Amino acid sequence: MLKRENIRIRDPFILTDKENGCYYMYGTTALEKGTLAARNTFSVYKTYDLESFEEPKVIFNGSEIGFWADRDFWAPEVHKYNEKYYLFGSCKAEGKCRATQIFVSDTPDGIFKPVSDKPITPEGWECLDGTFFVESGIPYVVFSHEWVQVKDGEIWAMPLKDDLSAPAGEPILLFKASDNPNVSELGGTAPGNYVTDGPFLYREDGKVKMIWSSFYKNRYLVLEAEADSLLSEWRHGGSRFDFDGGHAMLFETLDGKRMISLHRPNSANNERPFFYEY
Repeated sequence: MLKRENIRIRDPFILTDKENGCYYMYGTTALEKGTLAARNTFSVYKTYDLESFEEPKVIFNGSEIGFWADRDFWAPEVHKYNEKYYLFGSCKAEGKCRATQIFVSDTPDGIFKPVSDKPITPEGWECLDGTFFVESGIPYVVFSHEWVQVKDGEIWAMPLKDDLSAPAGEPILLFKASDNPNVSELGGTAPGNYVTDGPFLYREDGKVKMIWSSFYKNRYLVLEAEADSLLSEWRHGGSRFDFDGGHAMLFETLDGKRMISLHRPNSANNERPFFYEY
């Protein structure tokens, strides 16, 4: 068994399996030493207590099917929808834009297969961190349009066909990173740029709420936003945490507590999964 504090992972995503009394942890795991670059596999860790984990199981290997992307398999999320499990993951190849691809499996730890030949995010856009949300019966992918292409990072939503195989409409801009006053521009070699990372949506108090990540004075952090509905105006809040960590999601434990999952610190080789009540 592996202890939580010994697992290097970014963007940890937890799927609770109440029927079998366990959890599945996905995330950016095929990381190269000392860098954020990653190889071309997605894996899952199974746990019963969020502290001790079984050895990781590869659930998708791009090399085995001649997949279009060959690197930087980042931030997988798995969502149950219509009795199947859908993985949303970011992928990259030389000469091709970073994009979100959707995969499907009958089980949360089974072998996942692409639902389409090409990514779900718009062609020619540098995109990452696609997540899943359903509103009024319509499935959406919500994703980041990267600062590397647009400078002021953006969050977009796009309706999908019911089998999630293709868009069902045009993408819609929700907000830009600089709309939140708690975000500051990147320093160093990228001044004037603002980051949007890791959107995750949920419902509470009759509102649609989102947590997402960016930077404030070089510290990675989790930010809050809310709207009356997915496509209405978004109102922005700050962070509940004062440490350097982020790319978060929310899940419910087997005993009904709401938790946030994130990685910290945000530095290569040192990232570990952390879970807090939220």
